[in-house]
Amino acid sequence: MPVPILNASGCLDALTAPDVARELDAFVTKTITPEPREGNQPVRIAETEHGMLNSIGLQGPGIDGLLAHTLPALAAQGLRVWVSVGGFSAADYAGICEQLGERDDIEVLELNLSCPNVDEAPESAAEIVSACRAATSKPLYAKLSPATWAVGESARAVVASGADGLSLVNTIRGLALDPVTLQPKLGRGSGGYSGPALRPIALACVSAAAQAVDVPIVGMGGVYSGQHALELVAAGAAVVALGTVLFADPAAPGRIRGELDAEAAAHGYADPLDARGAAIRQHKKSLQIAENGSP
Repeated sequence: MPVPILNASGCLDALTAPDVARELDAFVTKTITPEPREGNQPVRIAETEHGMLNSIGLQGPGIDGLLAHTLPALAAQGLRVWVSVGGFSAADYAGICEQLGERDDIEVLELNLSCPNVDEAPESAAEIVSACRAATSKPLYAKLSPATWAVGESARAVVASGADGLSLVNTIRGLALDPVTLQPKLGRGSGGYSGPALRPIALACVSAAAQAVDVPIVGMGGVYSGQHALELVAAGAAVVALGTVLFADPAAPGRIRGELDAEAAAHGYADPLDARGAAIRQHKKSLQIAENGSP
């Protein structure tokens, strides 16, 4: 079975780039909040040496706009759809999940529990997942932040509360200064950092989560090639999402899918998913040999 390839939420507009969206195995919407949002003040995008900062701030049409316009338009494109759900309280998240939970045109609800560009809900991630689980039987994926050392504990907590899968990592908070003025490049100051420099962090988080829980993991963070995708699978991901690369290379989904198959074959795997968790297994074996002197 091939490794499914998605977009990271907010990194592709399927209605303006439908040909790109159709190259994905499923399309993930921008994060939907209860009310429409204009987002943060500009400037909202800033390039860095090794990635990109954004402070979009969950700009979107709100749940009513999603239901009235976005979902019918996506259905007309024939896309498999995941909806990214956001809010500022557990009730916000649960309310959206309740409204979307019976719709056949949505496969998965991805709970954005870790956006660095808006104020966080007062409840814990586990409490939000629990509220959403009570509101819908739809598959729930919890999108977690890399800004914690205890990723495994976070994974256990949200899975125990009802998450069916995980998405990680989200962006991590960063700051870029203008070299002339020494003022922040982004209007909000800091923003979410993504791109190549995020990849080692993503690998560590996916590996930690995969060792903590037995649920599907969508791995993302700095994927620019099939080799990068295979590394996430080897760390424990079952699905790979593309983010910043889509801004520069709209052909990335098809290219990376082909490269992933080729890289897997070069490593001796007939199916890329056969490599899932290989890094964890090999590392544990190496530690055992080091400790005991034998496999």
